[in-house]
Amino acid sequence: MVLQAKIHGAYLALRSRLDREEGQALVEYALILALIAVLSIAILQALGVNVSRIFDKVNTQLSAVAP
Repeated sequence: MVLQAKIHGAYLALRSRLDREEGQALVEYALILALIAVLSIAILQALGVNVSRIFDKVNTQLSAVAP
C-alpha cells in the first residue's frame, strides 16, 4: 500500500510538471521579441536609405551656402 501511494505521488508530481504552462509563455514571449526585432531591423533598413538621401541633400545644400 505504501509503494502504491509513493507511485501515485510521483505520478501526480510528474503530471503537475507537465501541466505547467510557464515555459510555454516564456517561449511565446521570446518568439514575439524575435519577431519585433526582425521587423524593426527590416523597417530601419528600408528607411535608412531614405534618411541617408535626406542627409546627403542637406549636406549638399549646406556646402553650397557655406563659403
